[in-house]
Amino acid sequence: MQKPIIKTTADGSNTLYVPEIDESYHSTNGAVQESLHIFINDGFRQCKKEMINVIEIGFGTGLNAFLTLIEAEKENKSVIYTGLEFYPVETEEAVKLNYPELIEPDKRAEFEALHRCEWNREVKINPDFTLIKQRVDFTKTEFSEKYDIIYFDAFSPEKQPEMWSEEIFEKLYLCAGENAILTTYCAKGIVRRAMQSAGFVVERLPGPIGKREILRARKPIL
Repeated sequence: MQKPIIKTTADGSNTLYVPEIDESYHSTNGAVQESLHIFINDGFRQCKKEMINVIEIGFGTGLNAFLTLIEAEKENKSVIYTGLEFYPVETEEAVKLNYPELIEPDKRAEFEALHRCEWNREVKINPDFTLIKQRVDFTKTEFSEKYDIIYFDAFSPEKQPEMWSEEIFEKLYLCAGENAILTTYCAKGIVRRAMQSAGFVVERLPGPIGKREILRARKPIL
């Protein structure tokens, strides 16, 4: 994959643009506002547990992990965060992103730690946030853990159709704990139906600026 280019989105926050596939990691309408809306407001804040096991499909820029770290501290919650990424962003490119300056400047060191820490091992970023970055192909990975929250942040179905199939959501259903939450920016009917076929209960929610709807799914209590 070609080296991504740092671009500034409408809310002043950076994203990375990948020329090879003509796609950005985040919405050009605002990277931070998009992630806050989809993954924090409609995801993390909906889980009432004190100890939360999160998995992100597509670690990317680390923005979702950084926002979760901050939110966990605010809510006095303990998080184990697993981020899966097959094509990691180069560390020295990732740490140039301006998220700390816009969100919490005093957490620049923790943001950089998310990117500088080793892959494929458990790393405590702070007392309440443990990160496990895994450089793996999600489509070929099996899981033994159960997750309370799933951030599904792969590239779009047009660019990565293999990531949005019923088979993928069946895999996610199996690693989801009881009443687990799955959030994603994509609201396409074919994606919603794939989630439902896998067993999730799916709802459409209002999207962030520039997007009409998003999807949130739950694994029902059986």
